[in-house]
Amino acid sequence: MAGLFGLFNYEKEGPGIAKNAPKKHGFIVFFETFFRNFWKFIPINLVYCLINVPVITNGFANVGITHVARNTARDKHSFGLSDFFETIKKNKKQALIAGIINSIVYILMIMNLVFYWFYAKNILQSIGFGFVMAIFFVFSVMCYYLWTLIITFDFSLKQAYMNSFRFVFVNLKYNLLCFFTIALVYAVAIALLVIFPNFFFAILPIEILLYLTIFPCFKALLVQFCTFHSIKKYIIDPYYEEHPDEDIEKRHDLGLKTPEDEVEEESDEDDEDGDVIFND
Repeated sequence: MAGLFGLFNYEKEGPGIAKNAPKKHGFIVFFETFFRNFWKFIPINLVYCLINVPVITNGFANVGITHVARNTARDKHSFGLSDFFETIKKNKKQALIAGIINSIVYILMIMNLVFYWFYAKNILQSIGFGFVMAIFFVFSVMCYYLWTLIITFDFSLKQAYMNSFRFVFVNLKYNLLCFFTIALVYAVAIALLVIFPNFFFAILPIEILLYLTIFPCFKALLVQFCTFHSIKKYIIDPYYEEHPDEDIEKRHDLGLKTPEDEVEEESDEDDEDGDVIFND
């Protein structure tokens, strides 16, 4: 799989996890990871919001923040903004085209949703609103995978979109969890402004500040926690089953074990047990 992973080698790895440490629930690991990197995320969030212009630079911003979030979620070292811009440089063509496509699709969907919301006067128009909402869900979830596939594999843009579409359904449980968690954040933000109209101009600046400094990396990290295991299961693992000795360094870059790692772990366990019995 030489050249399949569009990754970089790093001189420093994350702190790792003790071998005998008790396994924690995913949501606990997610929040521990998020708050452990909280201050590192702030400049990433600010730069993301600064350069994330629909149609023009949307794709650049998303590949950059996805790389940082992917490495952070995999407990791999990231150099923050330098990796952010290096990823944009390496994926600028696909990022630009995908950003334009996504922006146009979202603009069209929002226009249709607004039309059906305000002008739906019969059952057919209500059905139309539901249909567009279904498309909105599917396409939003596709975007959870799209940017990771672009920066991780040597897929064509068509292949990246097709695989993203498949992942909508093969990982539906976690896709729903991710989608409605993100939707809940937006809903709470809007609800506060509606419920407390007298404090609108006090609440709005706080929400804008929180969005600029926290939300982009929070969302990107959540997406990685909900999606990467599926990418590993359906794309990475099948390839390495057929090519176990290829791209060892790049597998390490993703925090994945190689056959040699597994042998070493088994050897360490045998040494610790101290009760290995050999047949004569």
